[in-house]
Amino acid sequence: MSQHASNEARVIPLRPAPPTGPPAREPLWRDLVGDVLRRERLAQERTLKDVADTARISMPYLSEVERGRKEASSEVLAAAAQALGLGLGDLLSLAQTELTRSTPKASYDGLCLVA
Repeated sequence: MSQHASNEARVIPLRPAPPTGPPAREPLWRDLVGDVLRRERLAQERTLKDVADTARISMPYLSEVERGRKEASSEVLAAAAQALGLGLGDLLSLAQTELTRSTPKASYDGLCLVA
């Protein structure tokens, strides 16, 4: 060992144990956005027809978007959000919050190796 070698220990965190069972499925963005649209519509006690008419999109298409069956364009999402009194940024922010809540995080048990 040289004279200049540090006496400080190097801490190497352990990786979390691999999960048992099948891996958790990441939520799809269209599902998250659809859930937010539906939740906001129901919170306002509005019908699908009312929101679709206000947004100037077809009721069947809005239904498909709410159920996560269709990938809506930004224009359609903005129109649906506006019909609900939200901005597109509000809609996407709410969906991002849902994503953060629903995504499992790796957990560490605090153990580490010292070399």
